[in-house]
Amino acid sequence: MNTPPHIAGPSSLDRRSFLKGASTLGLGLALGAAHSLAAESTPRRRRYAIVGNGVRSLMYQNAIETDFREHAELVGLCDVNPGRLRLARDRSQRLGGHQPATFAPADFEKMIAATKPEFVIVTTPDGTHDDYIVRAMEAGCDAISEKPLTTTPEKCQRIVDARARTGRSCRVTFNLRYAPPCAQVKDILMSGEIGDVLSVDFHWMLDTRHGADYFRRWHGEKKNSGGLMIHKASHHFDLVNWWLGAMPESVFATGKREFYTPKMAKRMGLTGAHERCRTCPEKSRCGFYLDLAKDATLKSLYLDHENHDGYFRDRCLFRPEIDIEDTMNVLVRYHTGATLAYSLNAFNAWEGYTIAFNGSKGRLEHSSGASPTADGKSRRDVYRTAVIPIRGATREIETWTGTGAHQGGDRKMLEDLFLPSHPADKYLRVADERAGAASALIGMAANRCFVTKQPVEIASLVRGLRSPDYAPMPISDGPVPMPRS
Repeated sequence: MNTPPHIAGPSSLDRRSFLKGASTLGLGLALGAAHSLAAESTPRRRRYAIVGNGVRSLMYQNAIETDFREHAELVGLCDVNPGRLRLARDRSQRLGGHQPATFAPADFEKMIAATKPEFVIVTTPDGTHDDYIVRAMEAGCDAISEKPLTTTPEKCQRIVDARARTGRSCRVTFNLRYAPPCAQVKDILMSGEIGDVLSVDFHWMLDTRHGADYFRRWHGEKKNSGGLMIHKASHHFDLVNWWLGAMPESVFATGKREFYTPKMAKRMGLTGAHERCRTCPEKSRCGFYLDLAKDATLKSLYLDHENHDGYFRDRCLFRPEIDIEDTMNVLVRYHTGATLAYSLNAFNAWEGYTIAFNGSKGRLEHSSGASPTADGKSRRDVYRTAVIPIRGATREIETWTGTGAHQGGDRKMLEDLFLPSHPADKYLRVADERAGAASALIGMAANRCFVTKQPVEIASLVRGLRSPDYAPMPISDGPVPMPRS
């Protein structure tokens, strides 16, 4: 864990120097100098505002007001729902902080003028990210955006242009970059053990608890989320971009919704889709029934405040107006010549992922799966990492792990966000709007492919996008050892 450097306080003043200064300049002047030095040595807390106070905001609010309170201060909150605003403000008081000022979205600029945040953290629905990112940068703030960066090429262009126009920064919080198992994959690839990567096979499975939840929330409409190709898969595309240190150039994809449909509801014995779980006449027979009242967090954030905005957190996941896919396959070509074959399935019997990197010297395999514990009530992550040289024996590697969310990756990312100084990071895990765009644009291109049935060039979607900063990777024209006979 990174720790901030020691900050000297008034007691660090050398007494002899202090007395010498007092005799020369007078005691009052010396005391003034001492107070000035003490003030300079006290760490200044950076000021943050959060827009969007749903479940995604909790990680940032809790971090600012607990672990990083010496370095960060939450000064403003903004949300469309006044009930959630009150809840977030009260949470600040319980955590021991002052109560931040609260504002409606129409008063976003008023919030910035009144509370003077240096950073605005954007945790609103994905389709609104661009609006708050651009407004924050134009008001003189740096932006920190939850993934994905945004949902359409036009919105992505707005962010790229605002970044160039204002000179402000935009961070995107890709926490999986910080997860120890993912960092280890990056470390192995950087070492050159499998040479330069020529192709990647990546498959991500969501089970019918996790995957289903995207279809009952606002994510079920592309105008809000961009679909799972953006909301979920941009997370995965960023990993591949970062692992390879490469920019995507072209995309071809197919996608469909075939499981979470009214037809499937009838095949499962229901009469069809209904409005929501809470009022569903068939909830006793539906294995997807969600009781918001039994989950303290969901109840306090959504059920107790749905009267303000009419948002139902438990909508029927079989309803016909859903327009996102549940089964997707994508092919990506990178500027290095590497290719990616990726799939995402949202109704799998198993939760986890498998990935294989095929290099000029060998193959790297990595997988993660959530296996049920003996009592069947919880799950534990099981990892495997192995290197297979061309015509060589498989070498099983002990996977790096940690404790906490995403094997400690969330904690490491929060340290990167809120601590004032950091050691050099050879993996270059900090992601900005360039990385956010590079990942989301693959999903945007895939969405276009679903409609046109034609490949899409990334350069045709956004102008002026530069490559992110990536750590050095093995070159593609170096010598390669001859495989053993």
